[in-house]
Amino acid sequence: MQYIFETRMMVRDYECDIEGIVNNANYLHYAEHTRHLFLKERGLSFAEMHRKGVDAVVARMTLQYKTPLQCDDEFISKLNIKKEGIKYVFYQDIFRASDSKVCFKGVIELVCLINGKLGNSDEYDRALLG
Repeated sequence: MQYIFETRMMVRDYECDIEGIVNNANYLHYAEHTRHLFLKERGLSFAEMHRKGVDAVVARMTLQYKTPLQCDDEFISKLNIKKEGIKYVFYQDIFRASDSKVCFKGVIELVCLINGKLGNSDEYDRALLG
């Protein structure tokens, strides 16, 4: 897959469970943080859009957990995006930096609520698909 954005992060000790691996829910935080950084790079503020009454919300997720990350692992979170009708479909993969092993694969679908109603956002279209 070709990616249009990536960022590096580190696993923090409090993100690991008793087994010494990253708790599954934290991968969702990593994926969300990656999307927010992507928006910011594209000149769009998630918070500012909310103030304007436009909210991008998760509608569906398909997740695969592959190779677990552990405390202090550095990882690379990558994404690509396409639009299908009213949905923005993010393809997000996380790789362990030390050996490039796939740790997580996610397909995350977002939709926009404009003043609480499902709709298209020209601002999101320009920023995400630009």
